[in-house]
Amino acid sequence: MKNIKKNELYKLKNFLILWSTQSVSQLGSSITAFALTLWLYEKTGSSLSTAALTICSYAPYVLMSIFAGALTDRFDKKKTMLICDVLAVFCTIIIFALYSTNRLMVWHLYTLNAISGLMNTVQQPASEVAMTLIIPEKYYQKTSGLRSLSRSLISILNPLIATALYSFVGLNGVIVVDIVSFIIAFVALQFFIKIPKTQSERKESVLVLAKEGIGFLKDNPMIMTLILFMAGVNLVASAFDATLPGYVLPNPNGGQAVLGIVTSCSGVAMIIGSLIVSVIPKPKDRVKVVYLTMLFSLGTENFLLAFSREPFVWCVGQIIGWILVPIMEANLDVILRSTIPVEFQGRVYACRNTLQFFTIPIGLFLGGFMVDNVCEPFILAFGDLSILKTLFGTGKGSGAALMMFILGVSGSIICIIMGKKLKKYQYNDK
Repeated sequence: MKNIKKNELYKLKNFLILWSTQSVSQLGSSITAFALTLWLYEKTGSSLSTAALTICSYAPYVLMSIFAGALTDRFDKKKTMLICDVLAVFCTIIIFALYSTNRLMVWHLYTLNAISGLMNTVQQPASEVAMTLIIPEKYYQKTSGLRSLSRSLISILNPLIATALYSFVGLNGVIVVDIVSFIIAFVALQFFIKIPKTQSERKESVLVLAKEGIGFLKDNPMIMTLILFMAGVNLVASAFDATLPGYVLPNPNGGQAVLGIVTSCSGVAMIIGSLIVSVIPKPKDRVKVVYLTMLFSLGTENFLLAFSREPFVWCVGQIIGWILVPIMEANLDVILRSTIPVEFQGRVYACRNTLQFFTIPIGLFLGGFMVDNVCEPFILAFGDLSILKTLFGTGKGSGAALMMFILGVSGSIICIIMGKKLKKYQYNDK
């Protein structure tokens, strides 16, 4: 038994090193992102302004992903990841320099986040292909569980660490931690990880390769429908992310510490979900698992937060909303990796990024805009009605509660409609 486990560890050596060190780097980046959100909200007090920070990061996914994936299939995956990481950390260093000299402005953050997001747009499909190349197929579900576990730990730790560091050592201290985490990941990838080369590093034009990625999706309606379904889920989830700070921070029972705790609860839930997905047997129909888990998540969390004023219930809502996400992600990951040939994965994953994630900046904008310009003014004008007081409370933050209710209804409708379309597809492992 011990020899079997040692053999498995040897087969997964490259994955384990890449996964663990990249997770450390992602934690550092997430800490900086959370601290910048706190800094920006202190400066502006606007949900839309803080949401715009994330919008700038995701906008390159919409504009450039298809071409970035084609570039990924043309060049060495390891070199692509290293170059993108270096350019992204330069953006962080610039923020450090501007803040240290009291010159940091809101537009600086938006611009640098957009550049960093562009680097991630190119790096992400290269990383996905690299994972496929270094993971044996029979370990896809288990390794997906481990990746969900690391994302869960990051979700828990980053708001807590960011809040603590921001309070005690300021934004500069947060950025230093981020830079150290980058160095760890860079050294590990450069010197300790071997990523096999593929025959897909071709020299055709980027437009030709991008067209092939789009063509593959057109010829595989099951994958296309799953991607469009996830685009709808991301629309609601990103609007929720934009709404949450405006809901928790001004609430009499809220504040920065409470926001950190509530945000961390999603990570706790994902850890539990990651452990579950690592031990459960493969399901009979992975497609069904994907849409049913999201129906449960979106149809519960938003309503619990909309109608509650207690941080404990907010935490419970986060746990219920996120516990099934790793199970969904693992099943979706297995479907994609097993269905898309590795030589096509860079351009197909990049097309997936455009189609699946283009709704994230839209959702972030809509969430912030609706809270600031529709829901809060609506509650201010009609909040004396007893039914609105009972359902959503009074004062600043009650408009965000109304927005949570709208998201709960919208998310449920999306899952029901798309779920009917997905019922005609079934995916069973070979």
